Amino acid sequence: MASGSHRLDRYFSKTLGINRRDVKALLAQGRILIDHQPAADAEQLVDEFSHIAFDERVLQLKLPVYLMLHKPIGILSATTDPRHPTVIDLLQRADKGDLHIVGRLDRGSSGLLLLTNDGRWSRALMAPKLEVPKVYLVTVQNPLTPDYVKAFSDGMYFAYEGITTRPARLEILEERLARVTLVEGRYHQIKRMFGRFRNPVLALHRTAIGNLPLDPALAPGQSRELTPAELKGIRG
Repeated sequence: MASGSHRLDRYFSKTLGINRRDVKALLAQGRILIDHQPAADAEQLVDEFSHIAFDERVLQLKLPVYLMLHKPIGILSATTDPRHPTVIDLLQRADKGDLHIVGRLDRGSSGLLLLTNDGRWSRALMAPKLEVPKVYLVTVQNPLTPDYVKAFSDGMYFAYEGITTRPARLEILEERLARVTLVEGRYHQIKRMFGRFRNPVLALHRTAIGNLPLDPALAPGQSRELTPAELKGIRG
């Protein structure tokens, strides 16, 4: 079924052509199981990840998938592309065609990328109002100065979109290396912000999303499923 929640009687009407009024009788007979438990209410909500069985016949069995991937440089953050390899091509999973990307990285960037088949989770994680921070290590061509820290914190006006970026945190780690934390993701935002100083970005690597750091055990191109604790704690 499509992403989103639906009433149980509506699901059976759409899936099996059963009259919605007849679903109550099936419930009374204990013939419908939701997540392995007898369903009792025709108005109960089910979604794409509900385990639904009717007369011991499984009608729906789809498990949510949440992956972290160490994206290498040169790989597209896309599900398909006719010319270039994509992050989906890196996966050795039968269900990879069902996955989508949660917050892209440019082809020339590397680091933490999330993939899932759960659209509600990905939309919630990327919702601007939640201000989930994304952390990057940025290598630039020219030396950094304290002026960068203030400019990133103040926000920068982008005339093309007619917007001012939200305050970002820049920490100078080395002469040409900074840690940048954003709570938004405008088009090529980090490169454009450093571009205000005419300082080209040479490398950009995402190290964390929210409270979830990139697993240092993952080599570029490798991925793994998130643990329950990581899922629970990613947004703090």
